Amino acid sequence: MDQPAYELSAGALEPRVMHACATGRLRCTIGPEALRRIEDSAAAVAAILGTGAPIYGINTGFGKLAQTRIAPERLAQLQRNIVLSHSAGVGPALEPEVVRLILLLKAASLAQGFSGVRPVTVQALLELLNADLLPAIPSQGSVGASGDLAPLAHLAAVLIGEGEVLGERAPAAGAQALREHGLTALVLGPKEGLALLNGTQVSTSLSLWSWLRLERVMAAAIGAGALTLDAACGSDAPFDARIQALRNQPGQQRVAAMFRALIAASPLRASHQHCEKVQDPYCLRCQPQVMGACLDQIRHAAGVLIAEANGVSDNPLVFADTGEVISGGNFHAEPVAFAADNLALGICEIGSLAERRIAMLMDPALSGLPAFLTRDGGVHSGFMLAQVTAAALVSENKTLAFPASVDSIPTSANQEDHVSMATHGARRLATMVENCAAVIAIEWLCAAQALDFRRPLRSSAPLERLHAALRAAVPAMDEDRALAPDIEAVRRLVLDGTLACVDGPGWTLADAPQIDDAGRAPGGDAGRMK
Repeated sequence: MDQPAYELSAGALEPRVMHACATGRLRCTIGPEALRRIEDSAAAVAAILGTGAPIYGINTGFGKLAQTRIAPERLAQLQRNIVLSHSAGVGPALEPEVVRLILLLKAASLAQGFSGVRPVTVQALLELLNADLLPAIPSQGSVGASGDLAPLAHLAAVLIGEGEVLGERAPAAGAQALREHGLTALVLGPKEGLALLNGTQVSTSLSLWSWLRLERVMAAAIGAGALTLDAACGSDAPFDARIQALRNQPGQQRVAAMFRALIAASPLRASHQHCEKVQDPYCLRCQPQVMGACLDQIRHAAGVLIAEANGVSDNPLVFADTGEVISGGNFHAEPVAFAADNLALGICEIGSLAERRIAMLMDPALSGLPAFLTRDGGVHSGFMLAQVTAAALVSENKTLAFPASVDSIPTSANQEDHVSMATHGARRLATMVENCAAVIAIEWLCAAQALDFRRPLRSSAPLERLHAALRAAVPAMDEDRALAPDIEAVRRLVLDGTLACVDGPGWTLADAPQIDDAGRAPGGDAGRMK
């Protein structure tokens, strides 16, 4: 099946485009308007060079060496050397999905026509992306200003026939990989090495990929919370729309609407409509307030990241219309650092509340169910240790959630004296999402087991469908068995969207304001990534 083609144009990258690119389902080309802007920008650099005026990064050194003039005959060497000297990263290589996003975001930034590079340079990035020839980029070595220099240098190294590309078993030499794909190593022109290295594309791509995966985790968490509520015979009164309206928090109102839709017409709920229990524990009752706050936080962070993906974070910037080259600080990744920290807080709280619901289901005094969800307690331990695993993962996420953006350390002989730490703040998100997905998987297993104990009563139609999807992968636990395979199987269902609480996998939190009171996105495919 042919991949759909996507033309780069200014400010047009949407979440579904990013997701398709990250998962290797998109080919990219340069649109005609973008091509014109790139050509004009490159022509402006050539004209400025002709004047002999000193321009940072074009005919001067870099960072603390900005006062050093470079002779015209050494300009190509200058650009090549910055790529080689800055290829100083360490640590495991970034995941293929993240590298694809980096290639897309870097090409999109350069294609806006403010970086002074030639069309052939942008095309070289797209050739790597379209051939799925992915540079091996070490994950550590960026402080998030001046841009993601070290990791982007490893990307640029492949363009010039150096560095390594990702392979099935081990990285392969960049030069050999280019030859095998019929590609030619690039000879960098003025400004091009610096333009390839400057920018926030690595920290932004790391954050975006974790956000795209987090969407499904959160959608599964809302479904798990609703099933736990019903199986524990909790009250639906706290989800009343009038309560939410008085709080005036948009995320809370959206989440409560999803819960109302998920538990509506549940025979199990109707069976205890007039019980004597007055209030449920917070982990059930306060789900709209906590998950709604997480939704608002995540949506805000997503908006920042989408804006960053569509921005220009190079330095200096070339303004072809006036023939000016202006130095600034767009490479400073503080917005990305804050967004990553906000995502970390949301991830942490989603898992934390889910773990409390798991613990509630373990306790017969609170749940009204057999201890640890097993019929023969003592001989059987049931889900006892699954709750311990959830607690361990939640605790780990709490330590990882400490904000990275409050840290800074001077670099480049104090020329770059304040940095964002966005990149490692973004990198830790992947671990946090994996941890949270496992916690939500454990809750799904426990909530499904709890519902089985309530038979022959049934839950609502949407929750029964989700319960059936889980049971198709994992049977009920009638007696003790190793739970690790079950947790992993359900974790995969969480991450692939099978257990999402809305209309099919791929619902995007960016479209959450469009979710109606039925908890579904209107217009059929609205809010879905293909």
